[in-house]
Amino acid sequence: MLELRSIREQHPELSDAIDMHIEVLELHRRVQGRVPLPWFESNAEVVSRHQASAQPILRFEDIPLEPTDLRLLVRQIADVLRRHGALEEGEYQRIQTIGRDMNLLDVAARWYRRGAVRHGGAAMGAGHQPAADAASGVDDALEQVLGLAMRPWLLRCAEVLQQRSELAIWTHPYCPMCGAEPDLAVITPAAERHLICSRCMLRWKFEPLTCPYCGNGERARITSFATPDGQYRVYACDVCHRYLKAYDGRHAARPVMPVVDNVATLPLDAYAMQRGYS
Repeated sequence: MLELRSIREQHPELSDAIDMHIEVLELHRRVQGRVPLPWFESNAEVVSRHQASAQPILRFEDIPLEPTDLRLLVRQIADVLRRHGALEEGEYQRIQTIGRDMNLLDVAARWYRRGAVRHGGAAMGAGHQPAADAASGVDDALEQVLGLAMRPWLLRCAEVLQQRSELAIWTHPYCPMCGAEPDLAVITPAAERHLICSRCMLRWKFEPLTCPYCGNGERARITSFATPDGQYRVYACDVCHRYLKAYDGRHAARPVMPVVDNVATLPLDAYAMQRGYS
C-alpha cells in the first residue's frame, strides 16, 4: 500500500489506476486471512512428472475455495472496476448476476482451465497461447474480474509450491502451478531471470534472453530497453512481437512487488505498444 501511494505522489497521472488497485488489495486483505493452506502433492517426483508431461500441477479441485467469499468478492471487485471506468454498465450488471449465481464455481473452473496455455508436447512454441474457448462463457471482462477475485486463494496455493526446491526442475515458459503465462519477470542479484505468473504470482527460473511466448532465443531478435534509472526493463520479441516487463533486482532497495511494479510500469506498456509490441 505504501509503495503504491508513493508511486501516486511521484506519478499523479497514474492516480486512478493506483486507487483502483489499492481498493482491490483492501478487499483481498479481508479475505486472505481466512484462506486455509491447500493440500496438493508437490514433491520431487510429482514436479518431475509434471515437467515431463508439460502439465501444471494444481487442479481446480485442489484450490481451497470458500464459495460465499468468492461470490462476494466477485461482486465487490466488479463495483471497484465499474467506479474506475474499467467495466461498462452492461458488463457490470452481467457480472453482478454471475456473482450471485450458485453455479459460480463452475464458471470459475472454466476460467481457470481456459487460462492455462495449450500444451502440445514441445517445451515451447507458437502453439502456447491461452486456451480461449468461445463456448466457455468467459469473456475478457469476466476474466479480469475472476482473475482478481481468485487471487487470494491462488496466492495461498503458490506459497506452498514456492517453498519447494524441486521448483528448479521446471523449465517451461508457463506457470508450473496453474499453467498461466507470465506478465512480469524479476532479474535476481545473481543475474538470473525469474518469470512471475500473471494469475498466482508464483516465480520460476527461465532463460534470460528467450521469449517465453514463442521460444525465440536469438539474441539479435530480442529488443531490450530500460527506464532511465535502470529499475525496470522490457524484453521485446521481434518474432512474435510480444513483450515482457522485468524488475531489475540487482541494485534495488526492495524485492519485486508484482502488483506495485505492474502499475509503476504502465508508461512502459504504452511505450512498448507504440513501438509495435503487444
